Amino acid sequence: MLFNSLTFVVFFAVILGLHYTVSSWRIQKSILLIASYLFYAAWNPPFVILLWISTLVDWYAAKALAKEEVQIKRRILLSISLGVNLGLLGFFKYGEFLLENFIELLNLFGLSYTPQKLDIILPVGISFYTFQTLSYTLDVYFKKAERCHSFLDFALYVTFFPQLVAGPIVRAKDFLPQCEEPKRATRDQFGWGLYFVTLGLFQKVVLADGMLSSAADTVFNSKGESLYIVDAWLGLLAFSAQIFCDFAGYSTCAIGVALCLGFILPDNFRSPYAAIGFSDFWRRWHITLSSWLRDYLYIPMGGNRHGTSRTLLNLMFTMFIGGLWHGASWTFIAWGILHAVYLVIEHLLRQKFPDVQWVKAKAGRLFLTGITFILVSISWVFFRAGDFPAAWMMLGSLFNFNGVQLLPTLEMIQVTLVVGALLGTHWYLHEKRLEHAMQEMPAWWVVVIWTAMLFGLIIMQGGANAFIYFQF
Repeated sequence: MLFNSLTFVVFFAVILGLHYTVSSWRIQKSILLIASYLFYAAWNPPFVILLWISTLVDWYAAKALAKEEVQIKRRILLSISLGVNLGLLGFFKYGEFLLENFIELLNLFGLSYTPQKLDIILPVGISFYTFQTLSYTLDVYFKKAERCHSFLDFALYVTFFPQLVAGPIVRAKDFLPQCEEPKRATRDQFGWGLYFVTLGLFQKVVLADGMLSSAADTVFNSKGESLYIVDAWLGLLAFSAQIFCDFAGYSTCAIGVALCLGFILPDNFRSPYAAIGFSDFWRRWHITLSSWLRDYLYIPMGGNRHGTSRTLLNLMFTMFIGGLWHGASWTFIAWGILHAVYLVIEHLLRQKFPDVQWVKAKAGRLFLTGITFILVSISWVFFRAGDFPAAWMMLGSLFNFNGVQLLPTLEMIQVTLVVGALLGTHWYLHEKRLEHAMQEMPAWWVVVIWTAMLFGLIIMQGGANAFIYFQF
């Protein structure tokens, strides 16, 4: 079930009606839980079983961990949780990838092996809810959080439909306390919720699908043709803007839908294309994933506490896992490693030049923002390309003055305007939250912007393209 579909509009209207007419908080939560299972089952009903498995395993593992004091037994309980959750994720998401690479390895030694094709269907959102439920068990294991005493609350935490399939990845300590008392959105919360839903749909339907996807698809699906430098850069910038508008659009919708129900979800994006450096970029892009990797992988491995070499190694491994999390492909791993290289170089430069004055000036910060955006965009080549030959062709085209021209002039102007507006908006908001910026505006400006977004959605007639991050 897609946010950008009439089916979801009807579904959400029914849930809102039930949520605000039923008086019992327990029944309200039960309705939200059933609705979440129905929301997920709309893609493939049998995969609801995977949600039940993760929910039951982590519920009982955390319950036992809260009572157990013997360390070896605690490690066994944690291992069960990790084994089941990562085992399911590994089989469904990486099973075919591992098999293909195993076959390639055998071929290197002159051995032939042709197994039966697995044809594994990837459960939508499995990476998101796996990391979410694991964070609960890990927090209980490390005694950073108390175990939940209500199975209904915990089941709702794992399956809450606004963010179930594409985030934000919510921590138990942020969500479970909200389940203790009845949730009814205030008038301001409900208004902001509807605004965020409108903004998210505008980002997805009008910008990502309507104005950016065509140019990105044309360039990246050019079937090996070497492209003219202008077409290559515009196609790349179109995808940089598209993936932000698509993914941030989903997160914004999720935050808005939850807010209409009285729940608060964490921010997932904060003007990432206004980042000054790559550490800053990962504090702004997919915040709930980057913070998850930091808290449950980078810091437990030692973080930056054991010297430069260990710090750089930890950075490389963390970003390797970050790339692998996004997809079972070497191109995603290459994307993660490239970001690791960016972070390593930035770390070394900051050690070498700890107090560079021009960086603090506005012009210097703007220059570094531009460099960061360009290098981040180049890394998107590996994320978007289907394989390495396509990636190398695209990278070569970025410096090719004799390639094929594919994009019509009107589309080139459209992409330039949208990308320019997006970058300007990010720069304007790079030190403030969107809601604070909106509150500073005259009321009539807010009305104009909201009306323009609604008009754009009506013109585009909604659309039904899946969000890019559903595949992760």
